[in-house]
Amino acid sequence: MSSTNATEGPLAGIKVIDVGILVQGPQAAALLCDMGAEVIKVELPNVGDQARYIVLGPDDFRSAYFNACNRGKRGLSLNLSDPDGAAILKRLIEDTDVLISNFTADTLDEWGLGYEALSEINPALIWAAGNTFGPNGDDRDRKGADLAAQCAGGLVMTTGRDGDPPSPVGVTIADHIGSLNMAAGILAALHARASSGRGQKVEVSLLGGQIWAQAAEYTHYLMTGNVPGRSNYGHPLIRGLYRIYETQDGWFGLIGVPPNSIDELLISVERPDMLVDERIATLGTEEGRTWLLSELGRAFAKRTTDEWCATFEGTSIRYAPVRDYDETAADHNVWTNGYLTSGVDDQGDEQRVVGSPIHMSENPLEPGMRAPSLGEHTDEILSELGYTEPTIASLRERGIV
Repeated sequence: MSSTNATEGPLAGIKVIDVGILVQGPQAAALLCDMGAEVIKVELPNVGDQARYIVLGPDDFRSAYFNACNRGKRGLSLNLSDPDGAAILKRLIEDTDVLISNFTADTLDEWGLGYEALSEINPALIWAAGNTFGPNGDDRDRKGADLAAQCAGGLVMTTGRDGDPPSPVGVTIADHIGSLNMAAGILAALHARASSGRGQKVEVSLLGGQIWAQAAEYTHYLMTGNVPGRSNYGHPLIRGLYRIYETQDGWFGLIGVPPNSIDELLISVERPDMLVDERIATLGTEEGRTWLLSELGRAFAKRTTDEWCATFEGTSIRYAPVRDYDETAADHNVWTNGYLTSGVDDQGDEQRVVGSPIHMSENPLEPGMRAPSLGEHTDEILSELGYTEPTIASLRERGIV
């Protein structure tokens, strides 16, 4: 179902088994799928990945979460907690390059599918696992999800303004960063295997990903003992003109102004009078900065966001409109770069999906257009393993597949 040509994708010939749930593991596998790997999505029969139950609405049972993280994969239903189901996975592992999971620690070990057990079957296997709080320590067995890592990793306390209640980020950012870390670890392990011939265990966590994503801010804290604080419309450690301003109809981002561009900025906002104000010499102080931000706030409120974008186009000043999804999706540049894309799936239906953020000149990445239905390719995959139709029917009758 992936639209990536198997002979062109940078991971052509790599086989991945995804037994993950929700976002962290499945999204890592989806990126590998976009890179040309063959990915088999394994789900519990008659239940499936929990992401399937985050539906669009009470009358629309499609799942954006499931489709986003599983498009392009083949679907296999398999009860891994049953010894016969685990035995089928072990047969799959014989020629598999990567296994991905994000269960709580030791779950796969309890089913006889841990790294040690599977590497005996296939020493070249890369066994990648993610959890919430890390593979070691007292919290390794604690259950959690994206919000748990945002909270425990400190991110929730960086958003918003001083005096406001804590506020989570409005996307599953910890899961997403965790998936990227997992994919990076897998790619590094594949590279190492090219010379050693052996696979290895790759472990990541949502909490670790959150701390890594805030590396500069945590380093500031480690160097000074001071917590950077809230974003306050900008960034707590970037003291320049790096923030968003309210406009007549929305918000506008001023993304840093070099000292030699202050004149250009003030002329653009029709405040050249500030250039001869004695307070312009105090911009390096908190008092001077507060004065400048206040005056700019009044200036930006006089025009619309689109008008400000037109004003600053072609200048040396970096800027961006503050957009919602609808406005971003209306930007032809987003589609030109393939960040959002459309295509026809294997059933002949037109689909619009999130595309790949990575461009490669020789091995282009292309997303699959559709996620598999629960167990859609079970018979096909089991037949490839040598199971006969009567045996497959018996496995289905017993709830193994």
